[in-house]
Amino acid sequence: MAIEGSKQETQAGRIRLGMVGGGQGAFIGAVHRIAARIDDQFDLVAGALSSDPARAKASALDLGIAADRAYGSFEEMARAEAARPDGIEAVSIVTPNHMHAPAAKAFLQAGIHVICDKPITTTVGEAQELVDLVKETGKVFVLTHNYTGYPMIRQARAMVAAGELGDIRLVQVEYPQDWLTERAELSGSKQAEWRTDPKRSGAGGAIGDIGTHAYNLAAFVTGLETDELLAQLTAFVPGRLLDDDVQILLRYKGGARGMLWASQVAVGHENGLKLRVYGTKGGFEWVQADPNYLWFTRFGQPKQLFTRGGNGAWPEAARVTRVPGGHPEGYLEGFATIYAEAARAIRAAREGGSADADVIYPTVEDGLKGMQFIEAAVASSKSGNVWTKVG
Repeated sequence: MAIEGSKQETQAGRIRLGMVGGGQGAFIGAVHRIAARIDDQFDLVAGALSSDPARAKASALDLGIAADRAYGSFEEMARAEAARPDGIEAVSIVTPNHMHAPAAKAFLQAGIHVICDKPITTTVGEAQELVDLVKETGKVFVLTHNYTGYPMIRQARAMVAAGELGDIRLVQVEYPQDWLTERAELSGSKQAEWRTDPKRSGAGGAIGDIGTHAYNLAAFVTGLETDELLAQLTAFVPGRLLDDDVQILLRYKGGARGMLWASQVAVGHENGLKLRVYGTKGGFEWVQADPNYLWFTRFGQPKQLFTRGGNGAWPEAARVTRVPGGHPEGYLEGFATIYAEAARAIRAAREGGSADADVIYPTVEDGLKGMQFIEAAVASSKSGNVWTKVG
């Protein structure tokens, strides 16, 4: 069933949403706000949209948030909203990485569900604390690895689980960009400044920003767990403190092998996320720039093209499809799927239960795995590119 059939849920009242970060001059905050409204499940009613109190309040007013719910800090927002009878039920955290953990803790402790941008934290220790806190509070925690929301990625995952590829042997995932080819962090780019700053980004640069997306996508589709990795992290741009290119070999539990490449200095690439998976019976390829198509080949047979919304689309793809085949769905809709799944989980929690089994989203545990991946990759690279256990 397509998500557009969620009007019955809307009749029960939209979920009251707050946001931390994402104010004036931010990119990802606007994306989250659009995604949250596509399926008409959320109302943005409160915000602490900047670390600067004046800018935070001005940003909230720009978005039509009432003045008494335009907060100067996330701590103030968590306290005040928890005390209101009409307080927020969920919060989106869209800050630089170093603020994810303290903000998430504050809202979980206030009894508020959390939707958090990736990577989940800047350290494995912080991530483990959030895992424990989510278990303690019982709150929904959704990590916005948005590429897991694409319909054809949902189909690819289902095909692997159904054995269509046989036993997985090889996984190749890449995510090249070129926007940090020069030192954009010195030219006034707010997005580049914090992503290349170890104090705000954490121990990884490109590996944390886009490498975790690639790693998570491969795990989401294949269900494989990494045993160990060998990583080479490079800062090609002189003076840059964090990596801007990542090349990693992966050994999965069970014997499969993988390769991951993520780069922000690959000239000519805008957002080149690509996943290829090969098993004993078949293989497939998916490209984010053309996300409505999944190429699948059974060994010894001609290539087969599955299209989102087309004949042969699996139910797992159809459930998160909004428009008929031939009408493109892309980045914003994939992001919106994560919010729609979050809404279903939050609505189930309203009733004291759990969401249906077909509700799928990246969890706090996936966030911990992402941090363990970063930690192992950084350690491997610093140790001279040696095989390093993950987790």
